[in-house]
Amino acid sequence: MARVLVPLAEGCEELEAVTVIDLLRRAEIEVVTAGLTEGPVRASRSTVLVPDTVLEAVMDQRFDMIVLPGGLPGAQRLEQDERIHALLKRYRAEDRFIAAICAAPKVLAGVGLLDGKSATSYPGAVIQEDFPEVDLLQAPVVVDGKLITSRGPGTAMDFALQLIESLVGKAKRDEVETALVREV
Repeated sequence: MARVLVPLAEGCEELEAVTVIDLLRRAEIEVVTAGLTEGPVRASRSTVLVPDTVLEAVMDQRFDMIVLPGGLPGAQRLEQDERIHALLKRYRAEDRFIAAICAAPKVLAGVGLLDGKSATSYPGAVIQEDFPEVDLLQAPVVVDGKLITSRGPGTAMDFALQLIESLVGKAKRDEVETALVREV
């Protein structure tokens, strides 16, 4: 069974976090949410999320993918956390999936993971002048190898469905999408 780590920081975008968690679990993917600190996480719109664990407890566990929700100031908190930097660098070195949505692709750019890659982000989150080595696109979801990025809350479902397809295949993605009664 595929395993995914979703770090949750205070001020994360709840629509992005919950959509990813929900859809991946519908696809029978094990999702572990980990708070940067102990206790519940208050998201950007004051929704309270209760992580499964704390990040420190899962640092050495094996996951197939890490997914960074965006939102402010959540993405800034991820960007300032050295443990997140270490995980991202390790996942890249081990050729595992790395995904980020909304403002969180800036975290990836900041540690050099988007150098020479195509990506997308919330408008203005990753500024081309600050990261000239990133091929910044305006597509809803961009897949470049094992890096997957997306624009924002409105693209969260497309993003989550792409994560499913990347991890466990198109048939499972189609199964989950059909059950959602989603018109495309």
